[in-house]
Amino acid sequence: MAFVGKRFPDLNVDAMNDMGDTFKLNVLEEAINNKKKVVLFWYPKDFTFVCPTELHAFQAAMAEFEKRNTIVIGASCDTPEVHFAWLNTAKDNGGIEGVTYPILADSNRNLASTLGILDITNETFNEETGIVTVEGDNVTYRATYIIDEEGIVQHESVNNMPLGRNVNEYIRIIDALTHVQEKGEVCPANWEEGKTAMNANRDGVAEYLKAHLN
Repeated sequence: MAFVGKRFPDLNVDAMNDMGDTFKLNVLEEAINNKKKVVLFWYPKDFTFVCPTELHAFQAAMAEFEKRNTIVIGASCDTPEVHFAWLNTAKDNGGIEGVTYPILADSNRNLASTLGILDITNETFNEETGIVTVEGDNVTYRATYIIDEEGIVQHESVNNMPLGRNVNEYIRIIDALTHVQEKGEVCPANWEEGKTAMNANRDGVAEYLKAHLN
């Protein structure tokens, strides 16, 4: 289900922070009330292998996100208690000790289901027994959302389980979004902060192509 160009779902979800506090967090309200962009990234499971590398990579880039008026939120379908245990496990033992941003604990899968990012390959209902069986792990893919200050989803991407993300790409996208917001120009392929953008018209495209791709 694509949410780009739409408001992010207005749902309260349990969350855990590095202090061991469980609280309700609403991603949409975080963006609108704080007038900040939000990067929300989902990962499949706590205590796994690719996942801690991603959580530490986002943590290492926190100063860059904060500089860009952006909140980082992690998310999985694990419980708050499992999150807290992982937050208290040392990095050299596969843990995420030192991660300071909040992590959603969507254990009832309300938000993940709404976003359509669960690994469910097939769902079968047996009419005789009334039992519903699911094929797949029923955990999330590596989905990432960038939400603007108005709560509108500006970027949505989904990786399969083995494919870790490049955190710098999300910083680049936030830079591009900020440039569009502030300058009214659009950002061409491979654009980075400090490079030339272009006007969204035929002349602007022609001028850019002539200057950069010949």
